[in-house]
Amino acid sequence: MTDFLLKGATVLTLGARTQNHVEADVLVERGSVSEVGSGLRSRAAEAIDASNTIVMPGFVDSHRRCWTSLFKNEGSVPTAATPGPQDVYAGTLAALLGAAEAGVTTVADWYDGPPAPGHVEGVLRAHAEAGIRTVLVLAPAEHAESVWRRAVQRHGVAPTELTTLAAGVHSAAALSDARRAANELGLRLHVKGTARDAGMFAAAKGDLDPGVTVIHAAGLADDDLDAIADSGAGVALTPVADMTTGPGSPPMQTFLDRDIRPGLGVGHELQGPGDILAQIRAAISIQHATYFDLKLAGKGGLPNLLTTRHVIRYGTSDGANALGLGGTTGSIEAGKQADLIMLRTDTPNLYPVNDPIGAVVWGVDTSNLDLVLVGGRPVVRAGVTQADVAEVRSLVAEARARLGLPSPILAGAAPGGAL
Repeated sequence: MTDFLLKGATVLTLGARTQNHVEADVLVERGSVSEVGSGLRSRAAEAIDASNTIVMPGFVDSHRRCWTSLFKNEGSVPTAATPGPQDVYAGTLAALLGAAEAGVTTVADWYDGPPAPGHVEGVLRAHAEAGIRTVLVLAPAEHAESVWRRAVQRHGVAPTELTTLAAGVHSAAALSDARRAANELGLRLHVKGTARDAGMFAAAKGDLDPGVTVIHAAGLADDDLDAIADSGAGVALTPVADMTTGPGSPPMQTFLDRDIRPGLGVGHELQGPGDILAQIRAAISIQHATYFDLKLAGKGGLPNLLTTRHVIRYGTSDGANALGLGGTTGSIEAGKQADLIMLRTDTPNLYPVNDPIGAVVWGVDTSNLDLVLVGGRPVVRAGVTQADVAEVRSLVAEARARLGLPSPILAGAAPGGAL
Protein backbone atom coordinates (compact mmCIF):
# COMPACT_ATOMS: atom_id res chain seq x y z
CA MET A 1 0.00 0.00 0.00
CA THR A 2 1.30 3.45 -0.93
CA ASP A 3 1.73 6.07 1.80
CA PHE A 4 0.82 9.67 0.99
CA LEU A 5 1.93 13.08 2.24
CA LEU A 6 -0.51 15.83 1.31
CA LYS A 7 1.40 19.10 1.49
CA GLY A 8 0.13 22.61 2.15
CA ALA A 9 -3.65 22.13 2.22
CA THR A 10 -6.34 23.89 4.17
CA VAL A 11 -7.23 21.00 6.47
CA LEU A 12 -10.67 20.58 8.02
CA THR A 13 -10.10 17.79 10.53
CA LEU A 14 -13.65 18.03 11.93
CA GLY A 15 -12.49 16.05 14.96
CA ALA A 16 -14.03 16.52 18.39
CA ARG A 17 -10.72 17.59 19.90
CA THR A 18 -8.61 18.57 16.88
CA GLN A 19 -8.27 21.97 15.28
CA ASN A 20 -8.74 22.89 11.64
CA HIS A 21 -5.73 24.37 9.84
CA VAL A 22 -5.45 27.22 7.36
CA GLU A 23 -2.39 25.45 5.97
CA ALA A 24 -1.00 22.09 7.03
CA ASP A 25 0.20 18.68 5.85
CA VAL A 26 -1.50 15.31 6.30
CA LEU A 27 0.59 12.14 6.49
CA VAL A 28 -1.15 8.87 5.57
CA GLU A 29 0.72 5.68 6.49
CA ARG A 30 -0.49 2.08 6.12
CA GLY A 31 -4.00 3.25 5.38
CA SER A 32 -4.41 5.45 8.45
CA VAL A 33 -3.91 9.09 9.31
CA SER A 34 -0.51 9.25 10.97
CA GLU A 35 -0.07 12.97 11.61
CA VAL A 36 -1.51 16.40 10.82
CA GLY A 37 0.73 19.45 11.11
CA SER A 38 3.21 21.73 9.43
CA GLY A 39 6.51 20.72 7.82
CA LEU A 40 5.85 16.98 7.94
CA ARG A 41 8.35 14.68 6.24
CA SER A 42 8.37 11.09 5.08
CA ARG A 43 10.85 9.48 2.70
CA ALA A 44 8.52 6.55 2.04
CA ALA A 45 5.39 8.53 1.23
CA GLU A 46 4.33 9.85 -2.16
CA ALA A 47 4.21 13.63 -1.82
CA ILE A 48 1.16 15.40 -3.30
CA ASP A 49 1.04 19.16 -3.72
CA ALA A 50 -2.18 20.05 -1.91
CA SER A 51 -1.84 23.83 -2.13
CA ASN A 52 -5.03 25.52 -3.32
CA THR A 53 -7.09 22.63 -1.95
CA ILE A 54 -9.24 21.76 1.03
CA VAL A 55 -8.52 18.37 2.59
CA MET A 56 -11.34 17.06 4.75
CA PRO A 57 -12.99 13.79 5.80
CA GLY A 58 -14.92 12.01 3.08
CA PHE A 59 -18.67 12.36 3.26
CA VAL A 60 -20.69 9.70 5.07
CA ASP A 61 -23.96 8.56 3.48
CA SER A 62 -25.89 7.12 6.40
CA HIS A 63 -28.81 5.64 4.42
CA ARG A 64 -29.11 4.70 0.73
CA ARG A 65 -30.99 1.98 -1.21
CA CYS A 66 -28.15 1.30 -3.62
CA TRP A 67 -29.63 -1.43 -5.82
CA THR A 68 -32.45 0.89 -6.95
CA SER A 69 -29.97 3.04 -8.88
CA LEU A 70 -30.97 0.88 -11.86
CA PHE A 71 -34.09 3.08 -11.94
CA LYS A 72 -32.31 6.40 -11.31
CA ASN A 73 -34.50 9.48 -11.87
CA GLU A 74 -37.52 7.38 -12.92
CA GLY A 75 -39.45 8.27 -9.76
CA SER A 76 -40.11 4.74 -8.52
CA VAL A 77 -39.09 1.10 -8.83
CA PRO A 78 -41.21 -0.57 -11.55
CA THR A 79 -43.69 -2.88 -9.83
CA ALA A 80 -43.00 -5.70 -12.29
CA ALA A 81 -39.22 -5.58 -11.79
CA THR A 82 -37.91 -8.77 -10.17
CA PRO A 83 -34.13 -8.41 -10.17
CA GLY A 84 -31.75 -11.35 -10.18
CA PRO A 85 -28.39 -11.52 -8.37
CA GLN A 86 -26.51 -9.97 -11.31
CA ASP A 87 -29.03 -7.12 -11.47
CA VAL A 88 -28.71 -6.10 -7.82
CA TYR A 89 -24.93 -6.42 -8.20
CA ALA A 90 -24.95 -3.99 -11.15
CA GLY A 91 -27.25 -1.47 -9.48
CA THR A 92 -25.35 -1.55 -6.20
CA LEU A 93 -21.94 -1.19 -7.85
CA ALA A 94 -23.14 1.76 -9.94
CA ALA A 95 -24.53 3.50 -6.86
CA LEU A 96 -21.40 2.99 -4.78
CA LEU A 97 -19.06 4.20 -7.52
CA GLY A 98 -21.33 7.20 -8.08
CA ALA A 99 -21.10 7.93 -4.36
CA ALA A 100 -17.29 7.75 -4.46
CA GLU A 101 -17.27 10.09 -7.44
CA ALA A 102 -19.16 12.59 -5.29
CA GLY A 103 -16.66 12.40 -2.43
CA VAL A 104 -18.58 9.87 -0.32
CA THR A 105 -16.22 7.44 1.41
CA THR A 106 -18.76 5.56 3.57
CA VAL A 107 -22.23 4.31 2.58
CA ALA A 108 -24.86 2.51 4.67
CA ASP A 109 -26.63 0.47 2.01
CA TRP A 110 -30.21 -0.46 3.01
CA TYR A 111 -30.82 -3.61 0.98
CA ASP A 112 -34.52 -4.45 0.73
CA GLY A 113 -34.37 -6.37 -2.55
CA PRO A 114 -34.77 -10.14 -2.91
CA PRO A 115 -33.13 -11.73 0.16
CA ALA A 116 -32.01 -15.02 -1.41
CA PRO A 117 -28.36 -15.96 -0.70
CA GLY A 118 -27.33 -15.35 -4.31
CA HIS A 119 -28.74 -11.83 -4.25
CA VAL A 120 -26.99 -10.98 -0.97
CA GLU A 121 -23.74 -12.34 -2.41
CA GLY A 122 -24.24 -10.17 -5.50
CA VAL A 123 -24.62 -7.09 -3.31
CA LEU A 124 -21.58 -8.02 -1.23
CA ARG A 125 -19.57 -8.51 -4.41
CA ALA A 126 -20.45 -4.96 -5.46
CA HIS A 127 -19.42 -3.64 -2.04
CA ALA A 128 -16.06 -5.39 -2.30
CA GLU A 129 -15.37 -4.12 -5.82
CA ALA A 130 -16.39 -0.52 -5.16
CA GLY A 131 -13.50 -0.05 -2.74
CA ILE A 132 -15.29 2.28 -0.32
CA ARG A 133 -16.30 1.74 3.30
CA THR A 134 -19.79 0.26 3.56
CA VAL A 135 -22.39 -1.03 5.95
CA LEU A 136 -24.75 -3.55 4.32
CA VAL A 137 -28.07 -3.22 6.13
CA LEU A 138 -30.13 -6.33 5.39
CA ALA A 139 -33.76 -5.21 5.52
CA PRO A 140 -36.05 -7.86 4.01
CA ALA A 141 -39.78 -7.29 4.21
CA GLU A 142 -40.35 -10.75 5.75
CA HIS A 143 -38.44 -13.37 7.79
CA ALA A 144 -35.79 -10.80 8.65
CA GLU A 145 -34.19 -12.73 11.49
CA SER A 146 -33.59 -15.82 9.35
CA VAL A 147 -32.02 -13.66 6.61
CA TRP A 148 -29.70 -11.97 9.12
CA ARG A 149 -28.72 -15.27 10.70
CA ARG A 150 -27.99 -16.93 7.36
CA ALA A 151 -25.88 -13.95 6.22
CA VAL A 152 -23.82 -13.96 9.41
CA GLN A 153 -23.29 -17.71 9.18
CA ARG A 154 -22.17 -17.48 5.53
CA HIS A 155 -20.17 -14.25 5.60
CA GLY A 156 -19.50 -13.21 9.20
CA VAL A 157 -20.36 -9.83 10.70
CA ALA A 158 -17.54 -8.22 8.71
CA PRO A 159 -17.37 -9.91 5.27
CA THR A 160 -14.44 -7.74 4.09
CA GLU A 161 -11.96 -5.24 5.46
CA LEU A 162 -14.24 -2.35 4.46
CA THR A 163 -17.73 -3.88 4.82
CA THR A 164 -19.78 -4.78 7.89
CA LEU A 165 -23.28 -6.23 8.13
CA ALA A 166 -26.20 -4.67 9.99
CA ALA A 167 -29.85 -5.55 10.56
CA GLY A 168 -32.74 -3.43 9.28
CA VAL A 169 -36.47 -3.32 10.05
CA HIS A 170 -39.14 -1.20 8.37
CA SER A 171 -41.11 -0.16 11.44
CA ALA A 172 -40.63 0.45 15.16
CA ALA A 173 -43.41 -2.09 15.71
CA ALA A 174 -40.70 -4.75 15.30
CA LEU A 175 -38.13 -2.93 17.46
CA SER A 176 -38.09 -5.16 20.55
CA ASP A 177 -37.80 -8.50 18.77
CA ALA A 178 -35.36 -7.09 16.22
CA ARG A 179 -33.12 -5.62 18.94
CA ARG A 180 -32.94 -9.00 20.68
CA ALA A 181 -32.05 -10.83 17.46
CA ALA A 182 -29.52 -8.21 16.34
CA ASN A 183 -27.80 -8.26 19.73
CA GLU A 184 -27.56 -12.04 19.60
CA LEU A 185 -25.91 -11.88 16.17
CA GLY A 186 -23.63 -8.95 17.00
CA LEU A 187 -25.30 -6.64 14.48
CA ARG A 188 -26.18 -2.97 14.70
CA LEU A 189 -29.90 -2.36 14.17
CA HIS A 190 -31.28 0.21 11.71
CA VAL A 191 -35.00 0.93 12.12
CA LYS A 192 -37.23 3.24 10.09
CA GLY A 193 -39.27 5.79 12.01
CA THR A 194 -42.08 7.71 10.29
CA ALA A 195 -45.52 9.04 11.20
CA ARG A 196 -46.98 5.54 11.36
CA ASP A 197 -44.50 4.78 14.15
CA ALA A 198 -45.57 7.72 16.33
CA GLY A 199 -45.56 6.67 19.97
CA MET A 200 -43.78 3.38 19.33
CA PHE A 201 -40.25 4.57 20.11
CA ALA A 202 -41.38 6.03 23.43
CA ALA A 203 -43.18 2.79 24.26
CA ALA A 204 -40.09 0.71 23.43
CA LYS A 205 -37.48 3.11 24.79
CA GLY A 206 -35.86 0.28 26.75
CA ASP A 207 -34.80 -1.22 23.42
CA LEU A 208 -33.13 1.99 22.23
CA ASP A 209 -29.42 2.41 22.84
CA PRO A 210 -26.27 3.61 21.00
CA GLY A 211 -26.36 0.37 18.95
CA VAL A 212 -29.51 1.52 17.11
CA THR A 213 -29.80 3.89 14.14
CA VAL A 214 -33.21 5.50 13.53
CA ILE A 215 -33.90 6.29 9.87
CA HIS A 216 -35.94 9.36 8.82
CA ALA A 217 -37.40 10.23 12.28
CA ALA A 218 -40.00 12.43 10.57
CA GLY A 219 -43.59 12.55 11.84
CA LEU A 220 -42.72 11.11 15.26
CA ALA A 221 -44.18 12.37 18.52
CA ASP A 222 -42.18 14.56 20.89
CA ASP A 223 -42.00 11.64 23.35
CA ASP A 224 -40.42 9.50 20.64
CA LEU A 225 -37.74 12.07 19.95
CA ASP A 226 -37.11 12.47 23.68
CA ALA A 227 -36.61 8.71 23.96
CA ILE A 228 -34.24 8.69 20.99
CA ALA A 229 -32.24 11.63 22.37
CA ASP A 230 -32.00 10.12 25.87
CA SER A 231 -30.90 6.72 24.55
CA GLY A 232 -27.95 7.93 22.49
CA ALA A 233 -29.28 6.15 19.40
CA GLY A 234 -28.04 7.42 16.06
CA VAL A 235 -30.33 9.23 13.63
CA ALA A 236 -29.97 9.20 9.84
CA LEU A 237 -31.90 11.77 7.79
CA THR A 238 -32.57 11.73 4.04
CA PRO A 239 -33.84 15.29 3.54
CA VAL A 240 -34.26 15.43 -0.25
CA ALA A 241 -35.83 11.97 -0.63
CA ASP A 242 -38.13 12.57 2.35
CA MET A 243 -39.46 15.79 0.88
CA THR A 244 -39.92 14.47 -2.66
CA THR A 245 -41.11 10.89 -2.22
CA GLY A 246 -40.99 10.09 1.50
CA PRO A 247 -42.37 10.90 4.93
CA GLY A 248 -42.03 14.70 4.76
CA SER A 249 -39.74 17.45 5.93
CA PRO A 250 -37.24 16.41 8.61
CA PRO A 251 -37.88 18.27 11.90
CA MET A 252 -34.52 20.00 11.97
CA GLN A 253 -35.41 22.48 14.71
CA THR A 254 -36.80 19.71 16.91
CA PHE A 255 -33.50 17.85 16.58
CA LEU A 256 -31.54 20.98 17.45
CA ASP A 257 -33.68 21.58 20.52
CA ARG A 258 -32.78 18.08 21.77
CA ASP A 259 -29.12 18.19 20.70
CA ILE A 260 -29.71 15.31 18.28
CA ARG A 261 -26.86 15.44 15.76
CA PRO A 262 -27.99 13.39 12.79
CA GLY A 263 -26.14 11.84 9.93
CA LEU A 264 -27.34 12.47 6.39
CA GLY A 265 -28.14 10.09 3.57
CA VAL A 266 -29.28 10.11 -0.04
CA GLY A 267 -32.06 7.59 0.60
CA HIS A 268 -32.37 6.74 -3.08
CA GLU A 269 -31.71 8.22 -6.51
CA LEU A 270 -35.21 7.60 -7.86
CA GLN A 271 -36.04 11.28 -7.53
CA GLY A 272 -33.15 13.29 -6.21
CA PRO A 273 -29.39 13.82 -6.33
CA GLY A 274 -26.88 11.19 -5.30
CA ASP A 275 -24.48 13.33 -3.26
CA ILE A 276 -24.31 14.37 0.38
CA LEU A 277 -23.72 18.04 -0.43
CA ALA A 278 -27.34 18.25 -1.62
CA GLN A 279 -28.48 16.75 1.70
CA ILE A 280 -26.33 19.19 3.68
CA ARG A 281 -27.85 22.14 1.83
CA ALA A 282 -31.37 20.81 2.24
CA ALA A 283 -30.91 20.31 5.99
CA ILE A 284 -29.62 23.82 6.66
CA SER A 285 -32.21 25.37 4.36
CA ILE A 286 -35.09 23.60 6.15
CA GLN A 287 -34.03 24.96 9.51
CA HIS A 288 -33.42 28.46 8.16
CA ALA A 289 -36.87 28.45 6.55
CA THR A 290 -38.41 27.44 9.90
CA TYR A 291 -36.57 30.30 11.62
CA PHE A 292 -37.68 32.92 9.12
CA ASP A 293 -41.28 31.66 9.16
CA LEU A 294 -41.31 32.21 12.93
CA LYS A 295 -39.70 35.61 12.54
CA LEU A 296 -42.20 36.72 9.88
CA ALA A 297 -45.04 35.57 12.13
CA GLY A 298 -43.73 37.85 14.87
CA LYS A 299 -42.86 35.03 17.25
CA GLY A 300 -40.55 35.69 20.15
CA GLY A 301 -37.76 33.54 21.53
CA LEU A 302 -36.40 32.67 18.12
CA PRO A 303 -33.98 29.72 17.93
CA ASN A 304 -30.43 30.11 16.75
CA LEU A 305 -29.77 29.59 13.08
CA LEU A 306 -28.19 26.27 12.15
CA THR A 307 -24.62 27.02 11.10
CA THR A 308 -22.37 25.64 8.41
CA ARG A 309 -20.18 24.31 11.25
CA HIS A 310 -23.06 22.10 12.35
CA VAL A 311 -24.15 20.71 9.00
CA ILE A 312 -20.69 19.91 7.64
CA ARG A 313 -20.40 17.55 10.61
CA TYR A 314 -23.82 16.06 9.85
CA GLY A 315 -22.33 14.96 6.54
CA THR A 316 -19.09 13.62 8.03
CA SER A 317 -18.32 12.97 11.71
CA ASP A 318 -21.93 12.95 12.94
CA GLY A 319 -22.84 10.58 10.12
CA ALA A 320 -20.04 8.23 11.18
CA ASN A 321 -21.25 8.38 14.79
CA ALA A 322 -24.83 7.62 13.68
CA LEU A 323 -23.56 4.39 12.08
CA GLY A 324 -21.38 3.39 15.03
CA LEU A 325 -18.22 4.11 13.02
CA GLY A 326 -17.07 7.24 14.83
CA GLY A 327 -13.91 5.52 16.06
CA THR A 328 -12.97 4.53 12.52
CA THR A 329 -13.89 7.35 10.14
CA GLY A 330 -15.62 10.72 9.83
CA SER A 331 -12.72 12.96 10.85
CA ILE A 332 -9.02 13.41 10.13
CA GLU A 333 -7.32 12.36 13.35
CA ALA A 334 -4.22 10.33 14.07
CA GLY A 335 -5.07 6.63 14.21
CA LYS A 336 -8.29 6.85 12.24
CA GLN A 337 -8.65 5.37 8.79
CA ALA A 338 -7.52 7.67 5.98
CA ASP A 339 -10.98 8.21 4.48
CA LEU A 340 -10.51 11.70 3.11
CA ILE A 341 -11.07 13.92 0.10
CA MET A 342 -9.13 16.74 -1.52
CA LEU A 343 -11.12 19.58 -3.12
CA ARG A 344 -9.63 22.12 -5.53
CA THR A 345 -10.24 25.70 -4.47
CA ASP A 346 -8.61 27.58 -7.38
CA THR A 347 -11.57 27.04 -9.72
CA PRO A 348 -13.96 29.82 -10.81
CA ASN A 349 -16.92 28.27 -8.98
CA LEU A 350 -15.13 28.43 -5.61
CA TYR A 351 -12.42 31.12 -5.68
CA PRO A 352 -12.01 33.21 -3.51
CA VAL A 353 -12.36 30.94 -0.51
CA ASN A 354 -13.24 33.42 2.22
CA ASP A 355 -14.48 30.74 4.62
CA PRO A 356 -13.41 27.14 3.92
CA ILE A 357 -16.32 25.52 5.75
CA GLY A 358 -18.82 27.87 4.14
CA ALA A 359 -17.22 27.14 0.77
CA VAL A 360 -17.79 23.40 1.21
CA VAL A 361 -21.37 23.77 2.45
CA TRP A 362 -22.53 26.34 -0.10
CA GLY A 363 -20.10 26.33 -3.01
CA VAL A 364 -18.39 23.00 -3.69
CA ASP A 365 -19.64 20.65 -6.38
CA THR A 366 -18.25 17.43 -7.80
CA SER A 367 -16.07 19.32 -10.29
CA ASN A 368 -13.87 20.38 -7.35
CA LEU A 369 -13.13 16.80 -6.34
CA ASP A 370 -9.51 15.90 -7.03
CA LEU A 371 -8.65 12.98 -4.74
CA VAL A 372 -10.62 10.43 -2.72
CA LEU A 373 -8.81 8.05 -0.37
CA VAL A 374 -10.57 5.21 1.45
CA GLY A 375 -8.39 3.39 3.94
CA GLY A 376 -5.50 5.15 2.27
CA ARG A 377 -6.29 3.73 -1.18
CA PRO A 378 -7.18 6.11 -4.05
CA VAL A 379 -10.64 5.49 -5.51
CA VAL A 380 -10.65 8.86 -7.33
CA ARG A 381 -7.43 10.51 -8.47
CA ALA A 382 -6.98 13.73 -10.44
CA GLY A 383 -10.77 13.83 -10.56
CA VAL A 384 -10.98 10.46 -12.33
CA THR A 385 -12.70 7.39 -10.84
CA GLN A 386 -10.20 4.54 -10.78
CA ALA A 387 -12.83 1.88 -11.57
CA ASP A 388 -13.76 0.74 -15.07
CA VAL A 389 -16.76 3.03 -15.53
CA ALA A 390 -17.49 1.82 -19.08
CA GLU A 391 -17.82 -1.74 -17.78
CA VAL A 392 -20.23 -0.58 -15.07
CA ARG A 393 -22.38 1.18 -17.68
CA SER A 394 -22.52 -2.07 -19.64
CA LEU A 395 -23.54 -4.01 -16.53
CA VAL A 396 -26.37 -1.56 -15.85
CA ALA A 397 -27.60 -1.67 -19.46
CA GLU A 398 -27.57 -5.47 -19.39
CA ALA A 399 -29.48 -5.52 -16.09
CA ARG A 400 -32.18 -3.23 -17.46
CA ALA A 401 -32.49 -5.41 -20.56
CA ARG A 402 -32.95 -8.53 -18.41
CA LEU A 403 -35.70 -6.72 -16.51
CA GLY A 404 -37.43 -5.82 -19.76
CA LEU A 405 -36.77 -2.11 -19.34
CA PRO A 406 -35.64 0.39 -22.00
CA SER A 407 -31.92 0.78 -22.45
CA PRO A 408 -30.38 3.83 -20.78
CA ILE A 409 -30.99 6.71 -23.14
CA LEU A 410 -27.35 7.70 -23.46
CA ALA A 411 -26.43 4.14 -24.46
CA GLY A 412 -29.02 3.68 -27.16
CA ALA A 413 -30.71 6.91 -28.25
CA ALA A 414 -30.42 7.84 -31.93
CA PRO A 415 -28.72 11.18 -32.64
CA GLY A 416 -31.34 13.87 -32.54
CA GLY A 417 -33.93 11.39 -31.26
CA ALA A 418 -36.95 12.81 -29.46
CA LEU A 419 -37.48 12.24 -25.75
